[in-house]
Amino acid sequence: MTYEHVIVEREGEIATIRFNRPERANALHYEMIAEIEAAALSFRDDIESRVVIFTGAGKNFCAGADLGDPGAGYSGPLIQTRRRRRIGERAIQAILEMDQITIAAWNGAAAGGGGCFAMAADFRVGTEDTLLFFPEVDLGLNLMWRSMPLCVSLVGPARAKRLMVGGERVRGQALLDWGLLDEMAPQDQLLSKTREMATFYAGKPHIAAQMIKRSINSYSTALDRAVMHSDVDQFLLSQSTDDHPIAARAYRDKKRPDLTGK
Repeated sequence: MTYEHVIVEREGEIATIRFNRPERANALHYEMIAEIEAAALSFRDDIESRVVIFTGAGKNFCAGADLGDPGAGYSGPLIQTRRRRRIGERAIQAILEMDQITIAAWNGAAAGGGGCFAMAADFRVGTEDTLLFFPEVDLGLNLMWRSMPLCVSLVGPARAKRLMVGGERVRGQALLDWGLLDEMAPQDQLLSKTREMATFYAGKPHIAAQMIKRSINSYSTALDRAVMHSDVDQFLLSQSTDDHPIAARAYRDKKRPDLTGK
């Protein structure tokens, strides 16, 4: 497959999937998310790659949804929109189900869906400049992609609420302390540190490592689909409220919104 918005590189036992819209801080539109899903699925029959690194081109990992360019995929009647809005959860699921060990080389900011992709990896390596935040609540929206359980599993309920209800911005050392980062490195050593971790896991017995990973993921996400099956419908509902455009405008203007609850 030819990709326009991601770069897939395979080098021996270690491969890289690089988000590649640096001029937009790797912000996500429909077509890019579809390519991320396709890139993850392309490793199903790849028995040479043992570890796959996810990272972003340029200064940031992924700025989340591209509000200025959502892509053409979300247009159409509601029945079609509901299905196409699931592209994000499909991409997350594709990453979770990869047999290869996955590591996020988390450069700069990961917001919204970008944070979801980082949490879907098995491990995360960051720097002091690594940043995570979920702006959805301040836009009057819920977090989709069945990613809320991933966050709760990593940081616990209270901190997940700080991130998703409070919209709190968390950086560097705090991300490490919270368990969202597994390792930290100087900015100029992020990729080398990530490859060091990748080499370590690539050296483990492949079949055993992959079976253990899949068992842990199956156990830790067993109820995710049952609990989060309607998050797309919740998104469409919250998007249809009077409060959504008010909140979005206030967020852009950096003001407190005057909400009506309607």
